[in-house]
Amino acid sequence: MKSFSAKISKIGINPYVGVPKDVLDSLFKQAGKIKGPIPICGTLNGKGFTQTLVKYQGAWRLYINGAMRTAAGINVGDQAHVKLEFDPERRIERMHPKLVHALARNKVAKTAFEKPVPSRRKEILRYLNAMKTESSLERNIEKIIQYLSGEQPKGLRHITSRRT
Repeated sequence: MKSFSAKISKIGINPYVGVPKDVLDSLFKQAGKIKGPIPICGTLNGKGFTQTLVKYQGAWRLYINGAMRTAAGINVGDQAHVKLEFDPERRIERMHPKLVHALARNKVAKTAFEKPVPSRRKEILRYLNAMKTESSLERNIEKIIQYLSGEQPKGLRHITSRRT
């Protein structure tokens, strides 16, 4: 596990830390690749996390989500102490049976769901899996089906605003 310290910066609305070259070189070697997202795990100020290292605007960045910042007790502008290593575990988001059923009833939505890049499908599944109540789950599945069918439901900006 490689470690480093860096100040948390922000690009747009996304907090991140840049990853030093020696740490990147180690991760590239462990991952067996130098392109594309690299699954990693590590600690942020001693608190464990699982994340994906990505290259954006020519620089490799470790994006630090709200849960990571809260757990580590840090925010934008603070110094972060980071330990990273390649995470070989396959990351699979389960598909909720209610989404399976909804997609089976709507062929247009099912085709659209199968088209996007895998990261979009994963984000949709992660979004639904985070629902705390059945009513929230059902309401959001309905909105996702509408979106995938070409409609513009309100309230799905989080998972639909990114480029595919």
